[in-house]
Amino acid sequence: MSSAAAALPRERSFQVTFSPEGEGVAVPTGTTILEGANRAGVDLTSHCGGDGLCGKCRVIVKQGNVTAQPTSLLSREEIRCGYVLACQTAVTGDIEIEIPPESRAEAAQILIDLDAQRFRALRHAADAIEVRPAALTRKLYLELPPPTLDDSLSDQSRLFREIRRRQPAPIMQLGLKILQALPRILREADWKVTVTLGWRGGTTEVLQVEPGDASGPNLGLSVDVGTSTVVAHLIDLDTTEKLDAEAVYNSQRSWGDTVPRRIIHAGTPGGLDELQKAVIDDINGMILALADRNDIRQHDITAVTCAGNTTMAHLLLGVDPSPIRKNPYVAPSTLPPPVRAVEVGIQIHPRGLLYTVPNIGGWVGGDITAGILAAGLMRSEKVQMLIDIGTNGEIAIGNRDWIIACSASAGPAFEGSGVRHGMKAMHGAVERVEISPEGTVHYRTVGNTRPRGICGSGLIDLVADMYKVGFIDRSGRLMPGTTQRMRERDGTLEFVLVPAPRSETGQDIVITQPDLTNLLSAKAAIYAGTQVLARAIGLDFNTVERVLIAGGFGNYLDRSKAVAIGLIPDLPPERIRFAGNTSILGGALGLLSEDAWEDLHQIAESVTYYDLINFPDYYDEFLAARFLPHTDLTRFPSVREPQAAGVRF
Repeated sequence: MSSAAAALPRERSFQVTFSPEGEGVAVPTGTTILEGANRAGVDLTSHCGGDGLCGKCRVIVKQGNVTAQPTSLLSREEIRCGYVLACQTAVTGDIEIEIPPESRAEAAQILIDLDAQRFRALRHAADAIEVRPAALTRKLYLELPPPTLDDSLSDQSRLFREIRRRQPAPIMQLGLKILQALPRILREADWKVTVTLGWRGGTTEVLQVEPGDASGPNLGLSVDVGTSTVVAHLIDLDTTEKLDAEAVYNSQRSWGDTVPRRIIHAGTPGGLDELQKAVIDDINGMILALADRNDIRQHDITAVTCAGNTTMAHLLLGVDPSPIRKNPYVAPSTLPPPVRAVEVGIQIHPRGLLYTVPNIGGWVGGDITAGILAAGLMRSEKVQMLIDIGTNGEIAIGNRDWIIACSASAGPAFEGSGVRHGMKAMHGAVERVEISPEGTVHYRTVGNTRPRGICGSGLIDLVADMYKVGFIDRSGRLMPGTTQRMRERDGTLEFVLVPAPRSETGQDIVITQPDLTNLLSAKAAIYAGTQVLARAIGLDFNTVERVLIAGGFGNYLDRSKAVAIGLIPDLPPERIRFAGNTSILGGALGLLSEDAWEDLHQIAESVTYYDLINFPDYYDEFLAARFLPHTDLTRFPSVREPQAAGVRF
């Protein structure tokens, strides 16, 4: 080391201790508490990726010195109690940090457990989808006739001939390592072997040759790579039985809850690698859990299908998604080829294949491709609409003759972000709300535990009933004096849903005026998207046979209240049905059937992708939909006017 280098001052570091976890980490001065938590392996909620916009990473400074940036996301009372935003607070001394219940890592684990339970069923609301069973990977036990002077085919040709006797395989291939080992394996096994085959379009690949009968477990994984949650179903490829399910938060949320924020991070040095590693680690963690719980080997999993929006698919494969965000919003790939799962780091059979469900366009991904297959739109004689309500809301409408699709970016408001006490559907989340005509509030929480916050279905119920009894007007404006639960705090109106003594956090659970603004914008984006698609083809909603609500969110939606706030079209309840996790189901169908996988590619290539940015009246339609239920009340004839007197528009 040179004398000049030796003279450089050493950067000062401080100890950050997190309670109740008890984890500690030394960080340089100026490091944010959020960065320190990430280094210590402490999972803090951060929907905005550390930009100080969501207010979810609130922690309490118990002792020590910090420098906190001003924020309007904390009340004066919270600031007096030591609350700071972890992403906006720099460490300037040894500190002790308390993580409140709503931000602790245990909350994530609860969500994992609940999502795994809620997404276990491979269910959908459309007519049954029948496909020819022919899994993308399969095992065959073969007894080859030994070579003779009269039958002198090469080892490779002999193997291929026997495979073709069992199944159609006009084009076949195998790798060099398998070819090198083939002569020894065939002769040592007395020409009795098990082959593992993988389907790559028109080509059948020999993935493995094993001595004897090794045709035991042959398993596959159908994965829904959602912006917020990653869900996996373990499937027996021989029996088509679903064996188990697992779900985790998408760890990419550390860099933001929305797709654009992750695209931006992917463009920073090392950002793409970080995002890919995060989701691959999520998938591998689920594989380990499923393998342990079902007493199987990772080696037994020979194929994985992954469906997600276009950006999630690119990040999974380590492909830069930046062009999706820039005019003309073109995706690098919509039809990714099958690849070795190990190439991206997924830990299954060493030669197992990863199949990425093809995307439709820049903002409409494989999750909606899978949904169209699972919901049966491509086989329906009558017009149906599929709405996937989520951060990257996607909509498809059509029948067997035509389908058109778009993305309506609703943002994460219905998933807990952008709402002061919003949260995922985990234990303690208010998921049902009823307000009587007299103003009495009743609610139910996930797990029937003490309230900690409010999730998407609860928010929809709350907004619908607050409008019904006149606590808010058609513009979503809180009406002072209509109830004792209405108050002004730090210059902002808010409605108290759960008083502090009844909540687990010891704080009032409220909905504020900015919360309502975000929620109305989110619902307006979804509804405006449905209107734009319908208008683009001159369609009247009365001619839509069925509206299917997809995703785990839809399973817990009150149809009448979703209509009451103008989230979905005003149709009779029997024509609005819940389709479950169609992304998982469509991926599973593709995994179990070569024909279904071909259908997925046909869907992706034939569906018309409609970019709302190019629709001249979309913004006007969006603004019109930001009222309850809409500025044009003739579109919602079933929604009654508020009961309370004096409510005004």
